[in-house]
Amino acid sequence: MTKNGPSYEPAKFASLEPVLRAAQKIGALSGAPLEQIISHALWFARAIPSSAQRVVDLGSGAGVPGLIIAFERPELELVLVDRRSGRTDSLARSVLALNLASRVSVKCSEIAELARDSKFAKNFDAAISRGLGPPLETLRLSRDLVKTGGVVIISEPPPETQSRWNSTEITALDLEGPDRLGAVAVFHVKHSD
Repeated sequence: MTKNGPSYEPAKFASLEPVLRAAQKIGALSGAPLEQIISHALWFARAIPSSAQRVVDLGSGAGVPGLIIAFERPELELVLVDRRSGRTDSLARSVLALNLASRVSVKCSEIAELARDSKFAKNFDAAISRGLGPPLETLRLSRDLVKTGGVVIISEPPPETQSRWNSTEITALDLEGPDRLGAVAVFHVKHSD
């Protein structure tokens, strides 16, 4: 383990590091050390069930955690979503440069619009979000994209922080959880409509 997440093999992510550094230079990604950014993203990779096949990264921005998951979990198909066309254009170029286009796609869209599209609504095994917006709204929008039995995984504040989740609100969303796994909260989708 590193200070902020699981340890990893730096060589596995060597080709990704220039992409992340470029994103830092233009302000699309925090200036935190890359080791810290990658280690934090690996919590998402670990939280995605082994049975998952299709994952959506909401508010992907520079591609974190989605691109890191693509390197760590090569069996997954990922859709990286952001509402800002400048970010998605840059991200699409990164996906091509990293030779990930066969299993990673980029979509410029508002999440609410995506959830109303039959090609995306309830079509994912997992939805992930590092910092999309208000937690409960992020949870609701994410849930609308995930199949029954799938999971929603959201970045959490430090463990010593009091829980921000209200069990009544979570139940009303037809979710179970959260289960805390390091830096992320995992919610299980129960809906069947």
